Amino acid sequence: MDKVIEVKNLYKLYRVGNSVVRALNGVSFEVYPGEFCAIVGTSGSGKSTLLNMLAGLEKPTKGEVIVSGQHMENLNEDGLVKFRRENVGFIFQSFHLIGTMNALENVALPLSFRGEAKGSRLRKADKMLDLVNLRKHKKHMPNQMSGGQQQRVGVARALVVNPKIIFADEPTGNLDSHTSEEVMHLMQKVVREQKKTLVMVTHDNHLATYADRIFHIIDGEIVRIEDNRQKENSSNLESVGRHGLDGGEEGL
Repeated sequence: MDKVIEVKNLYKLYRVGNSVVRALNGVSFEVYPGEFCAIVGTSGSGKSTLLNMLAGLEKPTKGEVIVSGQHMENLNEDGLVKFRRENVGFIFQSFHLIGTMNALENVALPLSFRGEAKGSRLRKADKMLDLVNLRKHKKHMPNQMSGGQQQRVGVARALVVNPKIIFADEPTGNLDSHTSEEVMHLMQKVVREQKKTLVMVTHDNHLATYADRIFHIIDGEIVRIEDNRQKENSSNLESVGRHGLDGGEEGL
């Protein structure tokens, strides 16, 4: 299977006074199309630096970052901007919605940077707001929506450009636990139904369990990779074993 992201022997060193801090210390991994991957670690573990490298927002000290066949470390600033505009959607912790625009206009905004006609932009934005269950909030301004609703607008805005990859940086960091679960369910649904590749950074081990694979990062090194799909499959089999194929419980 083709890899959508390939990271090879990635280092990022910062000089702080007379000492050198290794934010990333020889990281290597792959992400495949249609996968939901979580990079999980505490503050200062290197997870946000890693996400910035994948998105081409920071240059590595050494190593390779290949995203959709492009070597990010070799692109100049114009090349990176063009690549992100054409291939990447972003979901942020602070929703970054524009307060003077309603939900529909906020979602349509990235398409205006591509020079798309207004009618086409609004049609696509309308469809994306349906997808994230905000049919009744299309004309609402950000200050008329809850945090969870604003983040749904953020998800719709990331999707409207039909990106190959979505990068999510602590996407539930400003939400309560119940709303966080709802947003994670939504992101899972998006990956499955829209066949998107999603890479999320989080400090929350529980939220990371929504991902297909979890990359645990400590002090700039990936210490283990957990595959959740195997767990899901085995728990589904156990469930079938317990309830029998016909006599399953309602709602399973």
